[in-house]
Amino acid sequence: MISRRKNLAAFTLLEIMVAIALLAMILIAIYSSWNSILKGTRVGLDAAAAAQRVRITMRTLHDSLLCACMFSASPTNYAFAVDSSEDFSTLSFVARLPKSFPRNGKFGDLTTRRLTFAVESEPGSNTRQLVLRQRPLIMDFDKDEMEFPLVLARDVTKFIVEYYDPRTGDWLSEWAASNTLPREVKITLGLGRLDQFSSHPQDVMVGVVALPALPVPQQWQIPLGGGGNGGLGTNGSNVLGRGVNVGGVGGGVGVGGNRGKQNGISIPPPPQR
Repeated sequence: MISRRKNLAAFTLLEIMVAIALLAMILIAIYSSWNSILKGTRVGLDAAAAAQRVRITMRTLHDSLLCACMFSASPTNYAFAVDSSEDFSTLSFVARLPKSFPRNGKFGDLTTRRLTFAVESEPGSNTRQLVLRQRPLIMDFDKDEMEFPLVLARDVTKFIVEYYDPRTGDWLSEWAASNTLPREVKITLGLGRLDQFSSHPQDVMVGVVALPALPVPQQWQIPLGGGGNGGLGTNGSNVLGRGVNVGGVGGGVGVGGNRGKQNGISIPPPPQR
């Protein structure tokens, strides 16, 4: 006759189900924590990348404005063109750029280029992006620049360029004197939105750039050998046939132009050698 043990060590079905439920809750808690960490890391990386892109954008604008140049004898080629609307501005000017400037390898030794900063609709999205197009001074934009400009910032909600007026001390949104360079330029760049119903940007960066360049006067662009008339010097002689001013104070320098006079006496140019 087989004897049965009355107290057997075993788990009931209810105990097993409770244990499985507890294990599932622990796993869900661990997964939720890990997922939150991943989301936070992703948001932090996106925010850091956006901040870095804003800094790069402002640095590109700052460096390009510092390199702005203008020659008064060619106002059409060197015009400082501005077009401003309520929240977006378009800026176009000529600059002599360093080799470290973006896309410089495409243009080689053509360092004097026209830059155009504009805000356009982003393809496949309802957001806007700030783009930069470049072209050599006396050339048109090629097909690659028109279709694939350099994207400086995405999700742009504000891009305002203002110009300092030294007469009134105010910042102007329009620059009518396209044949001159402004003394200072203020740039306001806004990215993102506070929420889906807000029109205010989430991140705003403001920078002021003091342009060190001045338009090169037209008389400084007269090439050697061109016919030019110089003024008469005082208490001296001005020999303009060879572009030499002797002893005169305030006398101009003419290159290949008319001969100077002193006390009504014509001074012939030096003999040719």
